[in-house]
Amino acid sequence: MHRLLILILSFFIITAYSQTEIDWGTLADVEFTDVYMEEVDEYFLYPHFGSSVRELAGQEVLIRGFVLAIDPTDNYYILSKGPFSSCFFCGVGGPETIIELEMKSKKEIFIMDEVATLKGTLKLNSDDIYHCNYILQDAEVYLRE
Repeated sequence: MHRLLILILSFFIITAYSQTEIDWGTLADVEFTDVYMEEVDEYFLYPHFGSSVRELAGQEVLIRGFVLAIDPTDNYYILSKGPFSSCFFCGVGGPETIIELEMKSKKEIFIMDEVATLKGTLKLNSDDIYHCNYILQDAEVYLRE
């Protein structure tokens, strides 16, 4: 009976630590092409995710970055490879250097450029132009620095 209990507890401990820690270099495995979207009469960067990124789709991951408080009142945050002053919107890097955060708790508050490691399920987005290419669903703070 004790062995069964130890086996069950071991399974839960291993499962609790099963998320994959990734870095921004991993997310750089993507190429973009200009694609015209008739409904908005604009060209957009269409992502072609590399195999190492596609393998992470739907998995729980950990990633460290700078939290950009885009609209804190609506709980809209982005995790960025760099601080706001050097984000890709300002000409440094590309769309692969940010992740849209869909927070598990709408009560989570961040300040601009707060460094944090977040945990969540990685979603790859290639078709919805109103969201980022990378989305961290059910995101939670793993570590604040």
